[in-house]
Amino acid sequence: MKYQNIREEELKNKVAQDYFWLYDCTKIIGNVDFCVSTLQTKKDPEEQKSLLWAESKKGASDIYKSIVQLILTIGKARTFDKFLPPDMLGAFDGEKIAFIPYNDIHDIFYINDFNWNVTPSNHDTKEFKLVLEKVKSIITKKATLFYFDTDDKELKQFIKKNFVVGKFGLTKTRIDKNNFTVIYNKWLQYVKPTIAVNWDAAKKNGIIDGDFYLADLLSQENNTLKEKLFVLLKHDHYELDRKIDEAGMFSSKRTEFTDKQAAHTQFWNKYDRPPKEEYWDYIVERRDLLVPQDVRERKGSFFTPQIWVELSQKYLTDVLGEDWQDEYYVWDCAAGTGNLLNGLTNKYNIWASTLDRQDVEVMHDRINNGANLLHDHVFQFDFLNDEFTKLPQGLQDIINNPEKRKKLVMYINPPYKRGLGVANTTWHSDELGEAKDELYIQFLFRIYKEIKGCKIGIFSKLKMLNAPDFQTLRSLFKAKIEKLFVVPANTFDNVKGKFPIGFQIYNSNKDEIFSSIIADVFDENRIQISRKEFSTYDNSLFLNKWLVLFKDKLNPVAKLIFNSNDFQHQNRIRITNFETIVLGGDGKFLITQSNLLISCIYLTIRHCIEATWLNDRDQYLYPNREWSDDYEFQNDCLTFSLFHHQNYITSNDGINHWIPFTEKEVNARDKFESNFMSQFIAGKLKPSTTTDLFGAQQHRSTPLVFSAQAQAVLNAGRALWQYYHQQPHHNVNASLYDIREYFQGRNEAGKMNNKSTDEIYMGHINTLREQLKQLAAKIEPKVYEYGFLKR
Repeated sequence: MKYQNIREEELKNKVAQDYFWLYDCTKIIGNVDFCVSTLQTKKDPEEQKSLLWAESKKGASDIYKSIVQLILTIGKARTFDKFLPPDMLGAFDGEKIAFIPYNDIHDIFYINDFNWNVTPSNHDTKEFKLVLEKVKSIITKKATLFYFDTDDKELKQFIKKNFVVGKFGLTKTRIDKNNFTVIYNKWLQYVKPTIAVNWDAAKKNGIIDGDFYLADLLSQENNTLKEKLFVLLKHDHYELDRKIDEAGMFSSKRTEFTDKQAAHTQFWNKYDRPPKEEYWDYIVERRDLLVPQDVRERKGSFFTPQIWVELSQKYLTDVLGEDWQDEYYVWDCAAGTGNLLNGLTNKYNIWASTLDRQDVEVMHDRINNGANLLHDHVFQFDFLNDEFTKLPQGLQDIINNPEKRKKLVMYINPPYKRGLGVANTTWHSDELGEAKDELYIQFLFRIYKEIKGCKIGIFSKLKMLNAPDFQTLRSLFKAKIEKLFVVPANTFDNVKGKFPIGFQIYNSNKDEIFSSIIADVFDENRIQISRKEFSTYDNSLFLNKWLVLFKDKLNPVAKLIFNSNDFQHQNRIRITNFETIVLGGDGKFLITQSNLLISCIYLTIRHCIEATWLNDRDQYLYPNREWSDDYEFQNDCLTFSLFHHQNYITSNDGINHWIPFTEKEVNARDKFESNFMSQFIAGKLKPSTTTDLFGAQQHRSTPLVFSAQAQAVLNAGRALWQYYHQQPHHNVNASLYDIREYFQGRNEAGKMNNKSTDEIYMGHINTLREQLKQLAAKIEPKVYEYGFLKR
């Protein structure tokens, strides 16, 4: 509730201020609680037009009864005889406001033999109940209701459009292809709960709420205009699942409203429906946007963006030839509403199947409106469970003929969801190893096993090509990959995360175990930005195997927190105090004098290259031995780790061993608790009793020599420390993390702010960050040279 625990007078003031600030809300008209009028003008100070008379109630109230109380208040005082009546009557409380045109209700004031001399606020009188009975159906049909919290924007638009002098009738919100999903989300809150359907049971039977919304949206006077939709609104009820039964009789299911259609009427009073006819086909084609997320993931109800549809068909042309659409058959066995097939020209060679009958109905409707498909080539089929004997005979003839199969293109964008709950199909086989829980892999494997010889054009993640756990699958799926382009996953509707989705073209008539391929890389605007090699990591050793070779427990000075070997887990890689408690499944590696440089190399190579959508699944590898002789590289990594934001060392959790400067260098007012790091840099620590594998400690008895880029970072860091130590109430043992917290502070949620109001500090920290970027750029080529990453 937006306006809670306030008195009625305060509620009226707030509503006036928040929604009617462009009008005069100060006039007192009879005993009406709240009046909205046009502003007085100097030209004619007497000419003020009433726009709204309203009843107000604090807290939450029955909006019907509030309007009836207003009617009795007006009728008792015959306010309409003394003042020109407004365009609208209304009522509001702490959570909502309703409007109803005055001319829809004014006849009530002229009924004969009615006793108006009752107390309007007494809801128990027979007069109150009589008026309530007379106007309730009018209010239900004509009132426009808004909730302050959820309908704020729409309410303000309604007021702007309708509170105009001389305007006749209400202006409703128009629905178009840009806002129909927003309105659907509101429909879910207000209308769906009043439809007499067990939604859990309906979902299990493939019936979704979005089909009911489509029936509402594409209707006029509560009758759906498109007869081919799966659900139709028929005035005061819905019809669905219309079919010819086994007896040859037409049958259908019917469901009604639990509230006599009251919420449905109030909701749609705010919107102008149907949308313009030019939007109908687009809205129906985008039924996928009205499918619940869990169903979308399981059934693959994801719309392929048109730019990638067109690009994929260009790549198919490149591989199969200019005349491929006349020479090949096409079957999209995960078609949804069929948008992947847009742009194909030879409808006699195209087949489309989908799991949901509703999607078949949508495609049939699209065919009636010009889609280039054949009715009999569009059918319901569960590709991962049904036998091919259920296919149309013409398609069976193709897949059962080895020569015709060579001229079949399986063109699909299947579901990407993984997990036993969604992937437990006929093709959920242990033979696939770890890949068995991926639905799109099951599509690929059935195609390869039972339609071998065909061509495959598939949108999918790239696990088939480079996931370490998919090595078993790659030994089984030997179709030769001919071409590949990759695009950002978030260009697909409701696909979250930064990773690549690729369009891969396979020839299952040629056997070749995948090893690598060069892909074309496109940005979200279909501009080719680069090329990238994708290869397997079969039989590779990974970075974490290298790290654990250097385990040590002698006098730890911190912990390195590590995780999986890929870029998508970068934010988990960090350095913390030895004493810091770390929860979850992250690995913990104790940092000691012996393995300090190893730990810094690990942190640095994980963070010196930015994680992007394109490298998201790239794997860090066990390096070659060349890094061990490159002392400048090691010192660069130490410097990078000292000043990177993933260094969470704090003096609040224990002794800070990570101050890279002496007290004198930063003009400290007292001695540090630990000089470990500055002594390590100066080569003054006694040799560790632990021997490392590659002799990386052998030169540490002399001062470290830093590259120009590393020295620039150290200089910027020193200037920052010096400025901090000038501050009152500073902590002499502060770490970089502590210094950042001191100047930047934290927000109400406890998160460190990104900036500080101290301009001198911001100058120092920005310089440090810029120098760190320069150092990262110097280190990056070495990451590839030493084999930590494939080029």
